[in-house]
Amino acid sequence: MRNCSSYRMRVKENIRIVDPACGDTVMQLVLEPVDGSQVKPFTAGQFVRIAVPGLKEPAPGYFAIASGPEVTSSYEFYIKNAGPLSAHLCALQPGDELDLEGPMGKGFNLEAYKGSDIYLIGVGTGIAPLRSVWSHIIHHRSDFGKVAIYAGFLTSLHQLLTDELTDLSHHGIEVSITLETGHENWDGPIGYVQHALEQDDIDGSNAIACLAGMSAMVDACTETLHHLGFDDSRILLNY
Repeated sequence: MRNCSSYRMRVKENIRIVDPACGDTVMQLVLEPVDGSQVKPFTAGQFVRIAVPGLKEPAPGYFAIASGPEVTSSYEFYIKNAGPLSAHLCALQPGDELDLEGPMGKGFNLEAYKGSDIYLIGVGTGIAPLRSVWSHIIHHRSDFGKVAIYAGFLTSLHQLLTDELTDLSHHGIEVSITLETGHENWDGPIGYVQHALEQDDIDGSNAIACLAGMSAMVDACTETLHHLGFDDSRILLNY
């Protein structure tokens, strides 16, 4: 899976995208090639290995590309400050450089599923590879039937891409947001994202589901999808 040849990219933007009141730091990190060339082509949902040049610590790590394959000038990532490498990445400034390997992983190749309904299911920063998928779908919207996103967040303060998710209705994409902890003004689903799938009783007869997130969430959603008529061939993971 590893592509052993690394290449250098530099920070174009690094912007906090969650409310400071939530207690977590999530950054929108945009990287561009240092030589001004186009980024390496990739399939929506693939990821790269990021390392700090010249340092063994913090150790390199893997991050899903959040931008769509149609964007050729840069890669975009959502980085949550949750360890030594992510803390370093969250503190980077424009012009700082990083070494990348990849893209790698299966990604979510939808070529074989034209005409199908598409369900994108993820929680927290697991929405990153799904954002790459829906960005790709927007460019090829007529190739697919119903498209729906089921995203889960801890609270409304932790929600990512609020405006972008709202605007997806203009592209015929439905969005369901589930919060683990609601509030008095919240009228959407509360609990876990698989509960919203159950409540909506989604139709798996001509559909695929793309899952991204923690293994416990993926396992729970897979079980729910089985109950809704999805077989394993129509439940896709990006790795």
